[in-house]
Amino acid sequence: MAEIIKEKESQIPEFANVSLLNCIDLSSPDVQSSVSLLRQVCVDSGFFYVINHGIGEEFMDEVFSQSKRFFNLPKEDKMKLVRNEKNRGYTPLFDQSLDPANQIHGDYKEGYYIGLEVSEDQSDAQKPFYGPNRWPSEDILPRWRETMEKYYQGALEVARSVSRLIALALGLNINFFCQPGILGRSIATLKLLHYEDQISEPTNGIFGAGAHSDFGLITLLATDDNYGLQICKDKDAKPQIWEYVPPLKGAFIVNIGDMLERWSNCFFRSTLHRVLGNGQERYSIAFFVEPNHDCVVECLPTCQSEQNPPKFPPIRCEDYLLQRYKDTHADLITYK
Repeated sequence: MAEIIKEKESQIPEFANVSLLNCIDLSSPDVQSSVSLLRQVCVDSGFFYVINHGIGEEFMDEVFSQSKRFFNLPKEDKMKLVRNEKNRGYTPLFDQSLDPANQIHGDYKEGYYIGLEVSEDQSDAQKPFYGPNRWPSEDILPRWRETMEKYYQGALEVARSVSRLIALALGLNINFFCQPGILGRSIATLKLLHYEDQISEPTNGIFGAGAHSDFGLITLLATDDNYGLQICKDKDAKPQIWEYVPPLKGAFIVNIGDMLERWSNCFFRSTLHRVLGNGQERYSIAFFVEPNHDCVVECLPTCQSEQNPPKFPPIRCEDYLLQRYKDTHADLITYK
């Protein structure tokens, strides 16, 4: 694996910093070693690779191929599937601005959101992040829905496996996060991403994706071979030091989200990250793992003491996500 990462480093601009992330092998029988390593990396950077996760490279290649087929459609066809109030569907260029204080306009990327499929006649379809997905026509993109639904379920299983290690690392029951009240009806969201063939200019406020931390529990990220992802381990440093994360074929790049930082009382870190365009098109697939709507995120008993009281008040997942999406997305009425 070290040789593969070294090869990817050769694509990164000269004098750039590179982050050598640790790797968690989900097939390892030595669970305690995996837990110890995961605890270390979640305290250090909140970013790590996951390998041997059960989703084959051939199928992963098919998902990327289907993603490209969608983004290659004419703009008018994509706009027919524009993101709705349930956060399902297409997001055009500049729809999202993840770092509005430092961006002159939105992110140089387009995306497509897919969530838990909930029909309109189900009782919880009234909740903000539950509802039917928006799907391209089978006539235009055959097998597209089938591929994405299969990937969604596979990624959810990987997320559950990772969450079990996280639970053990926090001194909890192995299935703490997998219990019905937390991930039983998860607002897990699959987001296909396409970055423009544009060169970012950070000093001029131009980014593929602006600096941000993710909103939820964890994120699983699959990328193509083009570099672009950067992390900043110390957001308070002046100046901030940004490090490239080399892509690793077949692996997920996993990072801690803000909800897990709140749960762990900042013991585990949600780390700033951004994407810089390098003049080439870039594709990635993010799987954002977020709890049920009604799940209350509050400091875990294993992460607090008299000397270290809770740093955040309890908050419902739904309320937290609604505010974060409102802060970073353009108004939907713009596209009507």
